[in-house]
Amino acid sequence: MSDQSDVKEVVNSPGAEGAGEAGLPKVKSEKELQKEKKRLEKLAKFEAKNKKKAEESAKKKAQPESEKKKAKKEDITVITYDIPTPAGEKKDTQCPMPEAYSPAYVEAAWYEWWTQQGFFKPEYNDPKMDIEKRGKFMMVIPPPNVTGSLHLGHALTNAVEDCLTRWNRMNGKVVLWNPGCDHAGIATQVVVEKKLWKEQKITRHDLGREKFVEQVWKWKNEKGDRIYHQLRRLGSSLDWDRACFTMEPKLYRAVQEGFIRLHEKGLIYRSVRLVNWSCTLNSAISDIEVDKKELPGRTMIAVPGYTEKIEFGVLISFAYKVEGTDEEVVVATTRIETMLGDTAVAIHPNDDRYKHLHGKFVIHPLVDRKMPIVLDEFVDMEFGTGAVKITPAHDHNDYDVGVRHKLPFLTIIDDKGNITSDCGQFSGMKRFDARKAVLEALKEKDLYRGTQDNPMVVPTCSRSKDVIEPLLKPQWYVDMKDMAADAVKLVREGELKIVPEMHEKTWYNWLENSRDWCISRQLWWGHRIPVYFVTIDDPNIPKGSDSDGEYWITGRTEDEARDKAAKKFNVPSEKIKLTQDPDVLDTWFSSAFFPFSVFGWPDETPDLKKFYPGTLLETGHDILFFWVARMVMFGRALMGEKPFKEVYLHAMVRDAHGRKMSKTLGNVIDPIDVMTGISLENLHLRLLEGNLDEKEIAKAKEGQKQDYPKGIPECGTDALRFALIAYTSQGRDINLDVLRVQGYRFFCNKIWNATRFALNALGTDFKPKPTKQLSGKENEMEMWILSKLSNTVESCKTGFENYDFPLATSACYNFWLYELCDWYLENIKPIIYGTDEEAKTICRDVLYTCLDTGLRLLHPFMPFVTEELFQRLPRRSDNEPPSICVTRYPLPEDYPWRNAKLEEEVDFVQNIVKAVRSVRGDYNITNKMKPELYVLCSDEETANLVRTHSDLIQLCSLSSCVEIMTDKTPPKGCAVQTVSAKCETHFMIKDFIDIGKEQTKLNGKKERLEGQLQKIDEAMGKSDYESKVPEDVRQKNIEKKSELSMEIDKLTQALAMLSTMQQ
Repeated sequence: MSDQSDVKEVVNSPGAEGAGEAGLPKVKSEKELQKEKKRLEKLAKFEAKNKKKAEESAKKKAQPESEKKKAKKEDITVITYDIPTPAGEKKDTQCPMPEAYSPAYVEAAWYEWWTQQGFFKPEYNDPKMDIEKRGKFMMVIPPPNVTGSLHLGHALTNAVEDCLTRWNRMNGKVVLWNPGCDHAGIATQVVVEKKLWKEQKITRHDLGREKFVEQVWKWKNEKGDRIYHQLRRLGSSLDWDRACFTMEPKLYRAVQEGFIRLHEKGLIYRSVRLVNWSCTLNSAISDIEVDKKELPGRTMIAVPGYTEKIEFGVLISFAYKVEGTDEEVVVATTRIETMLGDTAVAIHPNDDRYKHLHGKFVIHPLVDRKMPIVLDEFVDMEFGTGAVKITPAHDHNDYDVGVRHKLPFLTIIDDKGNITSDCGQFSGMKRFDARKAVLEALKEKDLYRGTQDNPMVVPTCSRSKDVIEPLLKPQWYVDMKDMAADAVKLVREGELKIVPEMHEKTWYNWLENSRDWCISRQLWWGHRIPVYFVTIDDPNIPKGSDSDGEYWITGRTEDEARDKAAKKFNVPSEKIKLTQDPDVLDTWFSSAFFPFSVFGWPDETPDLKKFYPGTLLETGHDILFFWVARMVMFGRALMGEKPFKEVYLHAMVRDAHGRKMSKTLGNVIDPIDVMTGISLENLHLRLLEGNLDEKEIAKAKEGQKQDYPKGIPECGTDALRFALIAYTSQGRDINLDVLRVQGYRFFCNKIWNATRFALNALGTDFKPKPTKQLSGKENEMEMWILSKLSNTVESCKTGFENYDFPLATSACYNFWLYELCDWYLENIKPIIYGTDEEAKTICRDVLYTCLDTGLRLLHPFMPFVTEELFQRLPRRSDNEPPSICVTRYPLPEDYPWRNAKLEEEVDFVQNIVKAVRSVRGDYNITNKMKPELYVLCSDEETANLVRTHSDLIQLCSLSSCVEIMTDKTPPKGCAVQTVSAKCETHFMIKDFIDIGKEQTKLNGKKERLEGQLQKIDEAMGKSDYESKVPEDVRQKNIEKKSELSMEIDKLTQALAMLSTMQQ
C-alpha cells in the first residue's frame, strides 16, 4: 500500500537540479519559451487569491508559537474547485493542476456534465440504437427502497454495476443501466405513520385510507429522492431519464395486468393458510422481513406493547390426561399459550411406548375439548417424550399434520395479538400475558411437569421488532410448482448462468422445496389487489365466503370485473355488488415485474422490444430467491423468455473483524462519510438517528472508538469504489476495513502526481502521434513498460469477462504504482532532462501511450480522477470523443508488445534495487547518501545482464557508482543482500553510519522483542492455555510469535554484519 510520502518520492526524488514544477527541472524549447507569456497571463486571475494567501501566511508567522499550533490543528486546508461553472457545463481543466490530489476538487462538476451531455443514454451518438451492429448491455438496478439511505451494501452493488456498465459502454455497446426505486410498502407506511403521530398525534385510521395515501405521496415527493442523490455521488452512470418508481402509473398498470393474467392462468389462487403475522403492523409479512433471533437458552426479550420483558428460550412440559384412564401423556412446548388451540396429540406409529393408546383421546384441561391421539411419522421418537402437541392454526409443522388428519383449525390469537373470545378465562388477554396465566393454571391443576433451557430461534418482524405469530388467514397465493421447476431447468441446462456457481445449489434447494407464495399484505400503501368479492342479489345463488376463490373476480376496472362476474354467474350486472380486496400486494411481487414493467409492458413499446430480455442481473446473494428467482419465473410466465442471460451475485460486506454490519455494534457506516470524512464525535451523533436504546448506543459508541479513534479520513468516491471492487472476490464475504480505503486515496494521489510529472515531461507543445505505432528505436525500458502495459490490458479484459474484479484492479494498481511510477518514471528522467531530442520524442510517445491507456483502464473503477486527468492530456486527433467515459476501452489486440523474457530480465534488475533499498531502510541510509554498490555475480551471463542495466540500477538505487564483479571480492564495510543463487549486492555503508551507535540501537530493539517473545512463550506454555484462552486469541499469539521470531532473526543478521565491518 502506498502512502503520501511514497507518492512524493517519485516526482521529487533527489538528483534533479534546478527543479521546476513538481520538483523537476523544466527543460523548455524555444516554442515553450514563447508561450510563457500567455501562460502567465492565464494565471493572472489567480494573483489576488495568491496575494491573500501570502498575507495570511505572513500573519501566521507573526503569531506566537502557541497560537500557530492551535491554528495548524484547527485550520485544515481542503483544496476545492472554485471556478464558476454552471451546472451541466464542462469543468475548466485549462487551469493549473493543484499540487496534491483532492477528492473535493476532482469530483466537482463532472457528473452534471456527463448527464447533461447524455453520455449515459443508450441513444448517445446513435439515436437508432443499432444493437445488431454494436451489441447490447442492459441491466436494471436492484431498486432501493424509497425510504432508504445509502449503506455500504448499496455502495458495493453500485460500484460493481457501474464498473460493468462503464466497461461495456467503452467497448462500444448500446448500454442501458435502468434506475428505479421501490415503494417499500411496509417500510414507507411505518415511516409516514410515525411522522403523523410525532407531528400531529394522529393515526392512519384517523385520516382514512385515501387521505393517508395522499400523505405518503406527499412524503415521497418531498423526501423520496434522497437515495438518487447519493447514487449520483457514487458516480453511477444511470440513464436518469428512464428512472422508474414502482407506484407510478406505468408500473402500477403492469403489476395490475400481471396479477390478472397470472390469475387467469390459474397461477394465482385464494386459500386459507398460515402466514407470518406482525401484530404490531397488523399485516402478514414476507420471509425476508422476518429476522431469526437465535437464543442460547432462557432469554428475556422486549416485545412491543409490553412493559416487562417476555421469557423465551425455555421448553415447558405438561401433561394431558388420557380419556377414561388415570394415564397421562406428557408433551412439551416453547409457546405454552398455544396449548389453548391444541386439537390433537401426535405419536409415531412405530413407538412401542404408546401402541396401547392408538385410537384413544386426551382431555384438554383448560377448555371443553376432547382431542384424538393421531399417528404421524413426522414425530421424532427420540426427542423428549416422543409425544407432540398439535396446534394446526398456530404452527407451520402442526398445520401440515392438521391437514393430513383433518383436524379442527382453532384460531386462539387474533390480529392484534389477543386471546380470542372462546378461550374461557383467558379470553381478551394479550398473548404473552396469557403465557403466564396458562402456566399458572396448569400448575394449579397439577399438570405442570417442568421447565428447561432450550436453544431456539425466535422469529421477529424486522420493521416492528414484534415477535411473529403464525396465523391462519385467507390470502392470495402464487402457485410456485411449475414455474419453480422451469427456473430450475433453465440453470441446470445452462440457459441461465449464475456466477459464482456455488450459488446454484441454493437456487436448486430453494426452488425445489419452495412453498406457494403468499402475496397479500394488510397495508394501505402499495398496489391494491385488482380483485373483487362478488355478492349477488339473487336467492337462487348461494352466498360465497371470503375464503372461496370462486367468488372473487379480477378486473382492470370495477366495470370490467362486474361484466366478468355477470357472465360467470349468469345474472344481470345490476344484481352484482362488488367489494375490492382492501389488501395490497407484497412488494416483492411488484419487483418481480421490474425487468419489463420499466419498459411499459403490457404495451409493446420500442424499449421493450430492444431491451427485453436484458443482459445481466447483478445483486447480493441474499435475495437470490426473493427477487432474482421470481423475476425469472414471471418473465417466463408472462413474456415467454427469461429476463436476463446471467446473474452475478456479489458477496456481503462485513466489517474489518468479519462481523455483520449492525447498528448496535456501531459498525454501520454511511459511504458518504467515507467519501467526505467524518469525526468520531459526528459518528456518535449518527447513532442518535436510529432507534437504539441507551445501552445499545453506549455499546455502539465503544465500537466506534475502537475502530475509528480519530474518525474516518476523507477518502473520496474513487478510492471507496476501487476498494469495494478490489475486495470483491467471488464466493467470499468482504471484510472491509474502512481505514484501508484511505490507502486507495493515496493511490489516487500517486496517479495525480505521476500525471503532473508526466505532463511536465511531455511539455506544453507535445502533440501525440495519430496512432500508437512504435518507431522501432525504443530502448529496453520503453519496451518493458509497454510489455507490462500489454499485460495489464489483457488482465483487465479477462477480469471483466469473468467477473474476476481483483484480477483487473490488481493489474491496474500494480501497473500505476509499481511499474509506471516506481520504475519507468524514474528511468526516463535522464532522457527527459538530457540533450538527445530523438530519444526524448520516442520517450514522450511511450509515456503518453502509458498515461492515455492507463487512465482508460482505470476509468470504470475510478471515474472522477480519470476524467479529470484525461481531460488534461492532449488528443491524438481532433475528432476524439469528448469524455473518457465514451472513449474506447483498451483491447489486447491493440497492444501486441508482451515480452515475457524482457520482463524477466527487468524483474531481476528490480530485485537488485529492492535489495539495496532494503539495506537503506534497515540502516537508515537516507536518499541523500550515495554509497558505492558492488554486484557480485557467480557467472558471466548474470554479470552481462547486470551490466546491460547498470545505469538503471545506479539511478534507482541512488548509488554513487555500480561495479559488477565475478572474480573479485567486494571491499569490507558493505551490507550484503542475496538477490538470487547467482547474485549478491554489497552496499558500502560503513562510512555512512556510526557502527557502535547502530549496534546499541539494534541490540536494544532485539532485547525488547526477545522480552515480548518470552512473555508469549510463557503464556502458551501454561497447562490450561488451550482450554481457557479463546481460539482467536491463540491464533493471534501464533502469528505474533512468528513475526517476533522473524524480526529477531533479521536483527541478529544485521548485528553480525555490523561486527564484520569493525574488523
